[in-house]
Amino acid sequence: MSDTKINENNKDRLFSFIFGREKNKKWTLALYNAVNHSNHSNPDDIEINTIEDFLYMGMKNDVSFLIHSSLNLYEHQSTYNPNMPVRQLIYLAQLYDKYIKKNKYNLYSEKKLEIPIPKLVTFYNGLKDTEDEKDLHLSDLFPAGCRGDDTDVSVRVRMFNINYGRNRELMEACEPLNEYAWFIERIRYYCRSMGIEEAVEHALSDMPDTFSIREYLIENRAEVQMICLTEYNEAETMNMFKEEGREEGRLEGLEAGRREGIETGRRESQQEAIRKLADHLMSQDPTLSQDEAKERAKEILR
Repeated sequence: MSDTKINENNKDRLFSFIFGREKNKKWTLALYNAVNHSNHSNPDDIEINTIEDFLYMGMKNDVSFLIHSSLNLYEHQSTYNPNMPVRQLIYLAQLYDKYIKKNKYNLYSEKKLEIPIPKLVTFYNGLKDTEDEKDLHLSDLFPAGCRGDDTDVSVRVRMFNINYGRNRELMEACEPLNEYAWFIERIRYYCRSMGIEEAVEHALSDMPDTFSIREYLIENRAEVQMICLTEYNEAETMNMFKEEGREEGRLEGLEAGRREGIETGRRESQQEAIRKLADHLMSQDPTLSQDEAKERAKEILR
């Protein structure tokens, strides 16, 4: 086992632990080639520029890198999230800011800047069934009825379903991605009957010797365990919040209904009291109209 010191504050996801590390740029390149149907062969062409310390509303950039004239922003999601276009737009702005400062570009210069082409991708492996590949657009989040020419900003995110057995062409083009998908599926299988730590251990033991990521994961077994445990707890917490939210919403609905019922009953009782008193007043004074009798009854009951 490796003597690598574990970073107790590590916030990596397993996806970025595999595809976002300098030492694994060959796997990052394989993933890039698979997504873009290219055939680049030199991992050193990749410059990883993931924003390690950028947190915004609890969001964290997973993997980003430059290669030739493109700026690639790769995000991993274990829950379906239609809001990725705006999230990745936020990340992209930060990455462009970082790029401009690094190259000492002057945004106020009359000279046109040359910036890399953005390529935004989300890799999804949640339990909600989705297409193998789907485009998510920023315009999908605009108010209903907006036309395409209503916006001055257009953002597209390509979302790939990377659950094991899905997206075969992509998986065949990138063996490390297929192996990662297998590993996640194996963990899920064991989690049906045991805890997450045991499930990860069994999945590692089951991993075929031919898998390119096997040695790396086993050498960093302790960190892999920690990452998987963190991701699992995070997913469990999110599910708990959703369930609590649904229950709170149900209880709030019941309480609101109870309050509304009481208020309605109060209003109905008051109206009934006014009606009865008005009838009594008119019987005592036949010259009173119904409206006058109601107004006098309201004053008496205040």
